[in-house]
Order: sequence, then C-alpha cells, then structure tokens
Amino acid sequence: MRVLVACEFSGTVRDAFRARGHDAWSCDLLDAEPASEFHLKGDVAYWLGAAGPWDLMVAHPPYTFLAVSGARWWAQRQVQQAAAIEFVRWLYEAPVPRIAIENHIGKLSSAWRKPDQIIQPWQFGHGETKATCLWLKNLPKLQPTNIVSGRENRIHRMPPSPDRGKLRSIFYGGIAAAMAEQWGGLAQERAA
Repeated sequence: MRVLVACEFSGTVRDAFRARGHDAWSCDLLDAEPASEFHLKGDVAYWLGAAGPWDLMVAHPPYTFLAVSGARWWAQRQVQQAAAIEFVRWLYEAPVPRIAIENHIGKLSSAWRKPDQIIQPWQFGHGETKATCLWLKNLPKLQPTNIVSGRENRIHRMPPSPDRGKLRSIFYGGIAAAMAEQWGGLAQERAA
C-alpha cells in the first residue's frame, strides 16, 4: 500500500507503516527529525500529485489556530483560523481513496464537522491523556490495542521552551502502530 503521512516531520506514522512493509512517506514543510530518505520536504499539494497515486493519507494538519487550548486568541486570529479550516477541508477532499485527519479537540468540530472518533493515548499503550480527534474517509474506527493505567496529562504540563510546539506535535507510537496494523491491510483485503 502507498501511504502519504502529511504534515509529519517525526516519521512516527510513516515508520509504523514501513515496519509493516508498506511504501510509506512522510511529508512536511520541515526537515525530518531524525533525517530520513523516506521524507518528502515541501508542500503536500505538490507531493500528492508528483509522487502519487496514494492509497491512504494520514494527515496531521497544524493545530495552532484550531485547538481549543488556543481559544482565547481565536478572535484575533480569524483569518489564520479560516485558512487552517480550509486546509483541513482540502486535505479531506484530496484524490486519495482512504484518508484520516488527526487533530486536537477544537474549532473543526463546530466549523467543519464532528470527528468520527476521539481516541486517547492510554488506549494504545501510553499512560497519558490527550484527546485526539480522527476524521475518517473510507476507514474504520481504530480499535484500542493496549489500555493502560497511570494516566497523566504530560503534554498539557510541558514547560515552555523553544521546541515545545514541536514536542507537543510528535504523534504517539502506539496509535501509529494501530493505524498501520488496522488500516494497512485494507487494500489487500479489498483486492482479494
């Protein structure tokens, strides 16, 4: 299966799909960290066409103007917020048969539509809370793989730092592994 992971610099989701034998690539305006030959630097609009076709896209659009944690600034950032919402809609309508869009709880639920699913890291082996919304196109909901206790809100309590935004945006490996396991076989199942 050919998988494009849009707006991902960390390679977490890309690597989970690659570990299961898929032709998976991350794409971001940022360089990959760590560096990877399977990272496409640049605008996702370009790579959707230049390197396609794709069977699945998992997109992590920037949450800066969308997350409820920034609600106090929404009134001053309406132009940026409208552009962010339009970008999410554009991703969802991309010419890819199966799409998952991941984002925090926030403006998308009222300005676009409710998510198909809300998951937590603790459902996938991480002892943390961080509600994560999924908007799914031709994909089933993720099933929990490893429910754990000891749930803390580490991301919310992260101290200010120059890299805080990047650190907060790195996706959970357990959720990425569940995506690869549960969604990675869909193309093969339909072909059989």
